[in-house]
Amino acid sequence: MTATTPTPAPPPDAAPSAPAADAATLHTPVNAWFAAHARDLPWRRPEAGPWGVMVSEFMLQQTPVSRVLPVYEQWLTRWPRPADLAAEPPGEAVRAWGRLGYPRRALRLHAAATTITERHDGEVPDAHAALLALPGVGEYTAAAVASFAYGRRHAVLDTNVRRVLARVVTGVQYPPNATTAAERRLAQRLLPDDEATAARWAAATMELGALVCTARTPDCGRCPVAARCAWRLAGFPAHDGPPRRGQTYAGTDRQVRGMLLAVLREATGPVTQEQMDAVWDEPVQRARALDGLVADGLVEPVAQGVYRLPLE
Repeated sequence: MTATTPTPAPPPDAAPSAPAADAATLHTPVNAWFAAHARDLPWRRPEAGPWGVMVSEFMLQQTPVSRVLPVYEQWLTRWPRPADLAAEPPGEAVRAWGRLGYPRRALRLHAAATTITERHDGEVPDAHAALLALPGVGEYTAAAVASFAYGRRHAVLDTNVRRVLARVVTGVQYPPNATTAAERRLAQRLLPDDEATAARWAAATMELGALVCTARTPDCGRCPVAARCAWRLAGFPAHDGPPRRGQTYAGTDRQVRGMLLAVLREATGPVTQEQMDAVWDEPVQRARALDGLVADGLVEPVAQGVYRLPLE
């Protein structure tokens, strides 16, 4: 189903004939807006350090800030350094991940912490290539950590940034479902030359997409670059690309996997097949979900019909 088109109100002081956006006219207003309106999030504070930034980036993938905050605080209290996490079994990372969803991220973060401890003297590397070589770290995460933790100049393209650039520069309501080479070229072209300004721009465009240029109800009256937004100047044309992918959860294998993992997280030792069976009635889907958890390394068979969180 094609998403409906919001009808944001134009700012009263924005001229309809304003020029389309370019790099030089975007950096200053967007970064100034960020300086005035950025949320006070723990991973943005100096004391978070590169490890705190990395933990936040793993947790925030496909997960809203409100759900991440309590788990993040508990995680950093328990494991303030990569070596602290690496010293514990990976199953403890899965247990502490709680209900954040996509628990393979917990295993990958544990693997990254182990590699950081063994190959980087326990310090999150600052080079993009070294970050990219860590387990579970892709192009986005490497760029985000290098930019947000070390102030390096990288194009950071998450969903919020892609939506802002699609509207303000390209003039379309939504970006493609998957990041394209054209989007990467555009982001690189718009990147400020100065490292500190570029790092601030990366954070600012992400925040603008999260708070103002939202997917369903963009608030153009609060946007610092609405007067230069190509989508607004074109009259807010409706999305005419492939249907937007919606996320479903109830009744899916993801839900069953989560329920099975919850049994293991809450147990103090291995659990039996009967304990797992009690949380979901449909045997075929339940078996498929359990097999997937084992294949992903999130669950270890101990004996016939007995399971635990991974120890290695």
